[in-house]
Amino acid sequence: MLRLTVGILGNAASVLLYTAPILTFARVIHKRSTEEFSCVPYVLALTNCYFYTWYGSPFVSYGWENITIVTINGIGVVLELSFIFIYLWFASATRKKKVTILATFVTLIFVTCATISVIVFHEHHYRKVFIGSIGLVASVAMYCSPLVVVKQVLQTKSVEFMPFYLSLFTFITSLLWLAYGLLSQDLLLASPNLIGCPFGILQLALYFKYQKRTGLQGSG
Repeated sequence: MLRLTVGILGNAASVLLYTAPILTFARVIHKRSTEEFSCVPYVLALTNCYFYTWYGSPFVSYGWENITIVTINGIGVVLELSFIFIYLWFASATRKKKVTILATFVTLIFVTCATISVIVFHEHHYRKVFIGSIGLVASVAMYCSPLVVVKQVLQTKSVEFMPFYLSLFTFITSLLWLAYGLLSQDLLLASPNLIGCPFGILQLALYFKYQKRTGLQGSG
């Protein structure tokens, strides 16, 4: 019961995490420009959602034991794709090319790995280890992606392009999924969140340190 409760709370927090960029992209649409926002975190989040949706599916896991993982990451795939399409619509030609190449590349990697997991591995245990290990790398990459923005914050002393709610929900979500992974005795789920928690704290610390210089505009 505790595991299910934490999983539901993790889902709720993940919904907030995946929908947090709506404020950022509302600004992009309003200004008809991506400004200095980076699309890398959204492409990496898409990669993470790809692999964990597949990880939680009956093709990899035992039945629907990880249905909470499938539902939230399935929603994440739809949302991240939407954000990427909006970014591409308003980005410069150079950025469009870079983001398109990156998004296509990670999609091909996912399709290849998903196909391998079904054709090569005939037991769920080995499929979970294979997809879970790649998902772990994808999660670590997702949690580390804000380092690009962190560098920008330190250089400019401004949090204008580091959305507050994205940082907040990154921390809350990683904390809850860490607990879910430990309760499930699934280190492949818990491990990446050991990195996500401190990175979330780092982002929040930077935000509160530099928010007065930026005003309220960094909370979008």
